[in-house]
Amino acid sequence: MGQISFEEDCLVRELDSRYYGFLDLSNSKNAEIKNLVQQTVTNLQNYISNGQVHEMKNTFDDKNVIQKYDPSNVAGEHMENSSSQNDEDSKILDKETNEKGFNSDENPQDEQYVNALCKLGHLHLLLGEYSEALSAYQKYLRFREKNYWTNHAFMYGIGIAYFKLRCFKWAIKSFQELLYLSPNFTCANEVHLRLGLMLKHCGEFHIALKHLQLSLLYTYPSTFSELQVKFQIAHLYEVQNKHKAAKDGYEFLLNEKNISLELKADVYRQLGWMYHCVECLGEKKEREANALNYLQKSIEAEPKSGQSLYLLGRCYAGINKVHDAFLAYRNSVEKSEGNADTWCSIGVLYQQQNQPTDALQAYICAVQLDKDHKAAWTNLGILYESCGQLRDAYACYLNATKQISFQKSSLLRKKQAIRMKRDTIGLSKGLSQRITFLEGQLSQAPLPSITSKRRTLCSIEEAWNLPISLEMNSRQQQTAQMIPRQNTKQSPIQGPPPPYPHSQLSQSPIPAKRIKEDGSGQQELIQNNVQTSSQLHQNLKDISETLSQRNFNTMPESNKVSEQSVVDTFDDISNDIYKHSETIKLERLSQDALSNNLNEDSRHHEYNGGSTSDLSTTFKIQMDSKQLMAAVKQLPIDEPPVHCTILQVNAPPPSPPDCPPQKLTRDQLLPPTPSVHLENKKNAFSPQLQEFCLKHPIAVVRGLAGALKLDLGLFSTKTLVEANPDHSVEVRTQVHQSPDENWDTSQGKRVWACISHRSHTTIAKYAQYQASSFQDSLKLILPQDESDKGFPGSQAMSDSDSKDSVSNSNIVLKRKKHKINSKMLRFGTNVDLSDEKKWKPQLTELQKLPAFARVISAANMLSHVGHVILGMNTVQLYMKVPGSRTPGHQENNNFCSININIGPGDCEWFAVPDAYWGGVHNLCEKNNISYLHGSWWPVLEDLYKENIPVYRFIQKPGDLVWVNAGCVHWVQSVGWCNNIAWNVGPLTGRQYSLAIERYEWNKVQAFKSIVPMVHLSWNLARNIKVSDTKLFELIKMCLLQTLKNVLHIQEYVKSKGVEIRFNGRGKNEASHYCGQCEVEVFNVLFIKEQEKRHVVHCLSCALKLSPSLQGIVCLEEYRLSELQRVYDSFTLHRTQGLAYTQ
Repeated sequence: MGQISFEEDCLVRELDSRYYGFLDLSNSKNAEIKNLVQQTVTNLQNYISNGQVHEMKNTFDDKNVIQKYDPSNVAGEHMENSSSQNDEDSKILDKETNEKGFNSDENPQDEQYVNALCKLGHLHLLLGEYSEALSAYQKYLRFREKNYWTNHAFMYGIGIAYFKLRCFKWAIKSFQELLYLSPNFTCANEVHLRLGLMLKHCGEFHIALKHLQLSLLYTYPSTFSELQVKFQIAHLYEVQNKHKAAKDGYEFLLNEKNISLELKADVYRQLGWMYHCVECLGEKKEREANALNYLQKSIEAEPKSGQSLYLLGRCYAGINKVHDAFLAYRNSVEKSEGNADTWCSIGVLYQQQNQPTDALQAYICAVQLDKDHKAAWTNLGILYESCGQLRDAYACYLNATKQISFQKSSLLRKKQAIRMKRDTIGLSKGLSQRITFLEGQLSQAPLPSITSKRRTLCSIEEAWNLPISLEMNSRQQQTAQMIPRQNTKQSPIQGPPPPYPHSQLSQSPIPAKRIKEDGSGQQELIQNNVQTSSQLHQNLKDISETLSQRNFNTMPESNKVSEQSVVDTFDDISNDIYKHSETIKLERLSQDALSNNLNEDSRHHEYNGGSTSDLSTTFKIQMDSKQLMAAVKQLPIDEPPVHCTILQVNAPPPSPPDCPPQKLTRDQLLPPTPSVHLENKKNAFSPQLQEFCLKHPIAVVRGLAGALKLDLGLFSTKTLVEANPDHSVEVRTQVHQSPDENWDTSQGKRVWACISHRSHTTIAKYAQYQASSFQDSLKLILPQDESDKGFPGSQAMSDSDSKDSVSNSNIVLKRKKHKINSKMLRFGTNVDLSDEKKWKPQLTELQKLPAFARVISAANMLSHVGHVILGMNTVQLYMKVPGSRTPGHQENNNFCSININIGPGDCEWFAVPDAYWGGVHNLCEKNNISYLHGSWWPVLEDLYKENIPVYRFIQKPGDLVWVNAGCVHWVQSVGWCNNIAWNVGPLTGRQYSLAIERYEWNKVQAFKSIVPMVHLSWNLARNIKVSDTKLFELIKMCLLQTLKNVLHIQEYVKSKGVEIRFNGRGKNEASHYCGQCEVEVFNVLFIKEQEKRHVVHCLSCALKLSPSLQGIVCLEEYRLSELQRVYDSFTLHRTQGLAYTQ
C-alpha cells in the first residue's frame, strides 16, 4: 500500500463509530474514502501484526483474569446457549490475547498499539465487517479493562457490533452503560432506538417503550425516521395485545403525508393481519373484508412483498377461497423462496384437498428450509398417520416435540412454549398423547414384510431425498378446476402478529417460526417481530462538514443504507453469528509498520465527557464548599455537565458482582437459618437482638408477638373487614404449586417464569374469597370447575404491571387459558395501611416494637426521607390463601425489611445472601427473565449447581423475619394467613453503600429508584450526627458529587442565558423525578409544559427537547447558601453517636 497523505490522515483520524450508519462506504460516490479506509485497515493490521511493542508482561495469561470482566469474555459467555463452534472461537481469542500481555504505564508505544486496536474496530465497523470489528474491540477491551468506560466511541462501536451479530445481551449491556455515563452522547438517539428494538425482541415491553419514546425526543439526525419509530411503538402495543392503541398508532401513520411507500406497506400489512386475528375489531365478515383490503393495499404499495402475499393467502384459506390462497402462496414463493411458512401452508391446502403426495412434498420443502418448523413436522405426522404409516408419523411427531437444535432450546423454545394460546398448549399435550399411543401400537405391530400392504406415501427418508415434483408447479392451474372441500368450522389460533422482513431480508438463514394448530388444517402464525428496514434521513453535522471539506461524498438521500432489521422474535439471537459471518478473524498480517502517531488518535475517543479522570481527581471530600465552588469554576461549560454519580470518583459503571469463589459443600448450600427465640420484653429490647439481625443475611425472631404482648388480632381479616371493608386490595392470580417447584405445564418441566396476573378488589370481597377457599378445603372433593372461579366483585385480569411475568416474559395468556388441572388462587397483596385515621389502632400497636424494627424511628434512614414511600416507610398488609407467592426479589434500593406473620397459617421462606445476587441475576438472564422487572421463582437445583446457598425456613404466627440489606428472597404461604411488612434503613455504612449501589445500577437498567437517595442523603446530613467513618465518607461523597453537579449545571444554564428562579420546597413535598427517563432530579428542575401538565425534566432530557433550553423554565429548590451550609457542617462526629457501627 502507498503512503497516506497528511490530509487523508486527518480525515481517517476523525472516523470512528459515530459515523456508523451515516457514511455509506458501499456507495460508488464514496469509493475514494472507502479505498482510504481499507488502506488504513491494512496498515493498522500490519502494525499490530508486526508487534512494535517491547516485551510486555503477560497480565492476561490467567484466563480467570480475563473472565472476571464479563464483556471481554463475550466470545465464550454470550454464546453459552449456542453451538459448540463458538467455544472454539473463544479459545482462539484467548490464545491470541495470551500471546501478548500489556502494561500501559511502561511504554508509550504500548498505548499506540492499544489505540490501533480500537481504531481498527471502528474502521471495520464502518466497512460493515462486524466480526472483525468485534475481534478488534475485544482485544482493546482486554487491555483497557480498568478504564474502558472513558472511551465512549468504543462503547458505542462494540455495542453496534454486538447488535449486528445479534448478541443482544451484550449489546444491551454496552448501550445501557453508555447512556448511564453519557446521556448526551452524540448518537444517544441511535442507542435508545436500538435498545428499544432489542428489548422489544426480548419481551421487555415496558422498558422498550420507554427507550423508543426517548429516541423521539432528540434533535440529532437519526438512521430511523420519526414515522418508523412510531411504527415500532405501534407494533409494540400490538404484541402486548393492546389492539386499540396499536390500531390508533397505525391509522395515525397512514394519515401522515410524508409516509414512504415501504412504511405504508408495512402499516397496511399489520392492520390487515390484526383484522384477521383480533376478534374485538368487529364481526368476522367485516374483519375478513378489511383484512383482505389492507393486505391488498400493502401489496400495491410494495408489489415484491412475499410476506404480504403469504398473509393474504392465509386470509383466503381462512374463508375457504382455496384457489385464491394457492395463487397468493405461489406468488409469495416467487418473491421469497426460502419461506418455510408458505410451504407449510401450501401443504395444508393440499392436505385439505386430499392430495397427500403434493402435501408431503410441500411439507418436506418447509422442513428442509427450517428443520425446527414444528407446524410442518406436526402436519406431516398427521398426514402419515392418516395414511396408516405409523412409523413415519411417529418420527415426525418426535421432530415436532423434541428440542432439535441445542442453541435454540434455551431461548427460542422457552419463549415459544409459553407464548402459545390454549389450543397450542393443547397441541403440545396432544402430540405427547399421540406419541405415547403410537409407541404402544408400534411395539405390538409385526415387522414389515414383502407381503405388507403397499404404502400410500414414500417414507420420510425417501421423501427427504426426492427432488420436488414438476407436478407442484402445475397444481396452480389444476386447483382452479377443483371444487373446494368444505372445511370444518373451527376458530383458528390467532397469535401475535408480524412485522415481517422485507424482501432483501427474506433470504435470512434463520426462517420465521410458526406453529400449526392441529389436524384441522388451520396453521398458527406466531409473531414474527422483524423490524422494518430503515432509511437514513440526514448526516451528522460534524461528519458532513469534515467530509465536505475534503471533497468526499456523504450519503445521498437516494442511496441511504438500510439498517439490518431486528430478527424475528423467536429467532435465536446468536445461533448464526459465526456460520454466516465466519469466525472472528485473527489473521497473520504483513510486517509493514504503521507510521502514524496513534497517541494523538486516542484523544479523539475522549469526547462528550469521555474521560474526566484528570478533572475528577481534584474533587475530594476534604474540600469545603468554597474550594468546591472554585474547582467547579474551572470546569468547561461549552458542553453539558457529564453524568453525575454518587458512587466513588472514577468508579466504573455498576454491574452485578461475581459470586464468592469458595466452593461450598452440600451442607453449606443448605445453611441453618439464624433464629432467636424471645421469652420476654427485655430480650426484645436488648442491643444484642439488633446486632444479631445485622450480622446475618436473614434472621427469624420467634415468639416476638408473645414477648411484647402484640395484639395480632388487630390485623386479622375479621378486624380489617370491620374497620374498612371497602379498602382497596391488589390481587395476584397465580398457579397453585408446591413451594419448591415451579412448573410450566405446556413444557412439562421446571422453569423460572412465575405467572402472576394483577387485578383489584376490596378487603370485604377478598375476605369472602379467603373464607370460602378455607371452607372448600374442608370438603373431601372439590369440583374441578370451581377451582378457577373468581370471587365476587373481582375485576378483570390485567397484564400491565411491571412485576408481571406475563407482560415481561412476552407471554400472552388470559384467564380462560388455564387448564382444568392447573388450580388457580388469588393472593391479596399491597394493602396500604398508611392512613393513620383509618388504621390508628393497628399503627399504634406497632409502636410496641423495639426501635430498630419500628416503622418510624430516628435511627431509621427511611424516616428521614421527609415524605411517604408506600410500602417502605409505611405498613403494607398481605392476605393469603395456601400457595400465595411473593416471587424472588431484593427489596427496593436494598433496604432491610420487617415481616410479621399474623397467622393463623405458616409461611415458607427461601433466601440467598446478598453476596450471591449477581449469580441469581445471571440465572434469571439464562432463563430469559428480567431480574428487576420480571416475576421469577428460582429452581433450587439451578442455584445449587451455581454454588449459591439457600436458606429455607418456616415463619409461624407471631414470628418476625428480618431481611438484611440486599438479601434475595421469595415466600410462599403454607396456610391461610395475613402478613404485615415494611422497610427500615439502619444507620450503617453497609446499608447505605448497598442502597446507593442499587440506586446507580437502577439508572443503568432504566429502572426507577423509589427511594430518592440524593434527597435522603441531604436530609441525613441535616438531621443526624454520624460517627461511623464509612457511613460518613459515603454520605459526604454523595453531597460532594451532587453539589458539584448542581453548581456545574447552574453555570451551564447561565451560559445559555436562561434565568434560574427560586421555587423552594413545600412541607412533605415528594422528591422529583424526570418525567421522561425517571431519574431523580435534585435542586435544579427543568419544567416543560406537556399535554397541559407541567413536567419536571433532568438536564439531559431538557436538552433533548430544546438544545438551547429556550421555552423551558429552570427552578431552584434550595438556596445555594443553604446547600453550602449543610455540606460544610456535615462532619464526622467523634463522640458516640446514634449510628450503629459496623
